Amino acid sequence: MQQLIYFIKKFRFFLLFLLLEIFAFNFTLQYHSYHKSKFVNSANLISGGLYNKLNSITQYLHLKTENQLLIEENVHLKNLLDKKGVVPTPASIQVTDSVLYNQKYEYTTAKIINNNFTKRNNYLTINKGSKEGVETESGVINGRGIIGVIKNTSSNYATILSILNNNSKINVRLKNNTHFGTMVWDGDDYNTTQITDIPRQAIIKKGDTIITGGKSSLFPEGIPVGTIKDYDIKNNQYIQINVVLFNDMSALENVQVIKNLEKIEQRNLEQQTINE
Repeated sequence: MQQLIYFIKKFRFFLLFLLLEIFAFNFTLQYHSYHKSKFVNSANLISGGLYNKLNSITQYLHLKTENQLLIEENVHLKNLLDKKGVVPTPASIQVTDSVLYNQKYEYTTAKIINNNFTKRNNYLTINKGSKEGVETESGVINGRGIIGVIKNTSSNYATILSILNNNSKINVRLKNNTHFGTMVWDGDDYNTTQITDIPRQAIIKKGDTIITGGKSSLFPEGIPVGTIKDYDIKNNQYIQINVVLFNDMSALENVQVIKNLEKIEQRNLEQQTINE
């Protein structure tokens, strides 16, 4: 204790100077928007670079999982092409006009460089941003299902509001019928989410598959979500339906960002209808 007091007395002027500098820096950021924006952008750049370095170290550990995921996705795509009677040969691969073929969604590949899944409100970071056409309020998926929605973007990075977040509400439905609900997360198990608002007349059972409902501008209909684990019924109402996710939210790597090319048109029309 005496040594601490001696240290403070000896360097009291320097410590006072340092304290005043910290206060001055804090006031500058709080009351000058230009300096604050510069500081935030610099912090984002540094953190983004750090996440990239950490990701390069850890991604090797997930190569086996990622290879299996790519195999499953290739099989899924081949099955879809087969149903449409298309043979995926190099000669059949070509760039098409999105207007001519009425393309509604555009996909951008990205890699997750930071993944939170142990908190109540989790976010992820990807290595693509506005420079690559990534926009806010765009859905994010991989070959096994949905991951979240783009929250913020910078030039080279974007953050994702994870489905493991208190503010996440995703429109989903039962695969075997047309009943819809809302997927939320109770903050407990990162591999299990919940569904609310399923009507009581819906017939469900354990093992039923849940997919995206397509009733929002974020996700196309039919993207896999998970399977029903269990549910509670009270007064002939579904109180809570637990869904085991197809995705392992603790081991995510490559993703696709979904851009809805008709989102603005749809929302403008809906807003016009509300205002009438």
